[in-house]
Formats: sequence, structure tokens, C-alpha cells
Amino acid sequence: MVSAPLSAYVHIPFCRRRCFYCDFPISVLGNQRRGETSLSVEGYVEVLCAEIQATLNLGASLQTVFLGGGTPSLLSVAQVERILAVLDQRFGLESGAEISMEMDPGTFDLEHLKGYLGAGVNRISLGVQALDDAILESCGRYHRVADVVQAVDWLHHVAMPNWSLDLISGLPHLTMELWESGLEKAVALGPHHLSVYDLTVEPQTVFAKRYQPGDAPLPTDQQTTAMYRMAQRYLTDQGYEHYEVSNYAQPGHRCRHNLTYWRNQSYYGFGLGATSYTQHQRVSRPRTLTTYGQWVQDFLASGGVYDEAPTPPLEQLLDRLMVGLRLVEGIGGGEVRSLCDADTWGRLHTALKPHIQAGWVVIEGDTWDRLQRVRLSDPEGFLFSNVVLVDVFRVLDQDEDT
Repeated sequence: MVSAPLSAYVHIPFCRRRCFYCDFPISVLGNQRRGETSLSVEGYVEVLCAEIQATLNLGASLQTVFLGGGTPSLLSVAQVERILAVLDQRFGLESGAEISMEMDPGTFDLEHLKGYLGAGVNRISLGVQALDDAILESCGRYHRVADVVQAVDWLHHVAMPNWSLDLISGLPHLTMELWESGLEKAVALGPHHLSVYDLTVEPQTVFAKRYQPGDAPLPTDQQTTAMYRMAQRYLTDQGYEHYEVSNYAQPGHRCRHNLTYWRNQSYYGFGLGATSYTQHQRVSRPRTLTTYGQWVQDFLASGGVYDEAPTPPLEQLLDRLMVGLRLVEGIGGGEVRSLCDADTWGRLHTALKPHIQAGWVVIEGDTWDRLQRVRLSDPEGFLFSNVVLVDVFRVLDQDEDT
């Protein structure tokens, strides 16, 4: 039986500028315009709300909402209020729902923050990325460290009940000394949650045109590995739980919305470039404003019906392993048994043996019937998760070919 979605992701694609590492579906507004002054933003919100209103309510109120981007903090308070009101009207928002919003320093003021909080936002994800002005400039970021300090002061001023801070390791010119200093400064700011991502040089980005992975001024693979271990050691020593490959939280402050993805549960997705996963259908929206607008028109004309085939069972298993092994608790044995038979698990177990011996994979339970849990070790298993998953993919690809 397919569970009704309890979460909704809403993509807000507008940014001041495109950062040099970014390949997200965004639309650049420049340094002056924002939701209050941009017809493009207002028109997008109109189309976005039409998509939400046309989407079938599958029967459960929302427990989490995530306004991601892009830079949602470029929206006016009234636009955020409207989006949340439409979600509430269409699906219902549970009392105590986690409502997260990505915000960039330098794109909002105290009055905006108070307005977002009044609209129902109760969790902020602050896109800091680095706490050094030269590093920020080398990434094409709009803000500077002073903007971060001001933004955090405002978060404390309004007593934001839950907020997170993002950092990126492996950035150009980032040394071990700067990384250590950045971690210390980040913790001193007092976030309830930290996300620590390793830079990926994506095709078609400014960085891809400038650098080859591992070449100066990018840190080497050995240095980025050391940065990962340093973050894991320092942040756990500071009382943060390392609950997912790239995420750390004070007790009681794990991101409930992102746990939906990592547990491969159903969720609604709305907006430019967003993906939804409902009734075993994974549906991706177009990545430009024009094509997204046309997609919504076609969706409305169809009566809110997705023209996508359900995800095949083997792909469901692969999806579950790929995201579930990102969590420190991994995947329970009962769920593994519900997704594959003993023969498939036997071949997966054989493929995982070298990684078990290396200490990267931990299998709890000595037989199929007694299997209790499959997980990666922290930090080494997390560090080499891609290597582990390659072998998982290989076994499941063989099954799909037969």
C-alpha cells in the first residue's frame, strides 16, 4: 500500500546572481529586485499556486514544507503567506508542521524575517557556504561574512526555534587551516543544525570551465577527505549528532523534511525543476520559466494527471538503498526483506563483503531471516559510500538485464 505524502517541496528559483558552482534551475534577478518589485517573481508565484491548487490531494495533511531554491528569501512576506495558504487550503498543514525556508545572508532584513516567522516559517536554512570573504568572492557569492553575522543576530533576536547553517568543503583556495577556522566560527554562531557538503564541480558551471577536480586552487582529494574527517570529529565533539552523510544536528533538531527523502517516502514537489514522488511515480518539472509555465498549463488541462509510469520494483530498491544508506541508522532488515528476495540479497551481500571487511559496511544479523540492519560506518563508510553504491548498482543492473 502506498502512503499518502506528508511533505511538500516548493522551488523558488530566483537569485541575485548564479554562484560559480551552481547548476540548479534558477533565474537571476540582479542585485536590486526582489519579490516586492519584480513582475517575474509575482508571475511565477501565480503559476506555482495554480499548480498546487490543481494537484490531487492524496489524503493526508502536510507535516513538513520546504521552500527551497534558488533564494526564497527574495520573496515578499505576502508571497510566502500566499504559498503557505494555498498549501494549507489544498492539503492542510498539521499543527506543529515543520516549515523550512532557505535564506541567504544579505537578501533579507529583520522585518522580512519577522514577517516570514509570522507567516508560519519555523525553520531557517541559512546558505553561508564559507566564513571567509576571499573564499566567498572566489565562489561568486553575493554576501560577505558581515552579512552572515547580521543575519544570525536577527535569527537570535526573533528567537527562531530551529535554524541550520550550510558550509561547503573543497572550495577553491580553501586550506585545512581555513576549514578548521570556518568550522569553529560556524559553531560559535550557535546553529541547531549544520549541513556540510563537499564541492562537486558540475558540468556547464563557471567552476567547470575554470578547474579540473583535484587541480589547484581546488584542494586535493586527500585534503577534502581530511576536511570531512575533521568536520565529523569536531562537530560531534561539539555535541552535534552526525545523522546523515552531510548533516549534523543538536538533539531534537534533525531536519524532518529531508528525512522524508532519505527514507524514500512520498512527497509532493512544486515549481520549476522540482521533482515529486507520489504513488510510486517520480515526476520532474522543466527547468526554465517558459517551459515550466507551459507544463503547468498542460497539467491544468489534463485535470491534474501525471503521465508517468510507476517506478519499477528494482528501481525502488535501488532508490531505497541509495538514500537510506546516507542515514547513520541505515535500513532496517524488515524493510530490506520487503524490497527484495533472499536470492537478490544474497548477491548483494556477496558484493558488499569487501566493504564489510574494510569496515565501511555494517550488517547486523547473520542470516536473511535474522537480518536486522544494513548501514555504513561513520565516518569511513560515509566517505566511501559512492564506492559501495557502485557495487550495489552493478548487482541490481544485472537483475534488470535478466
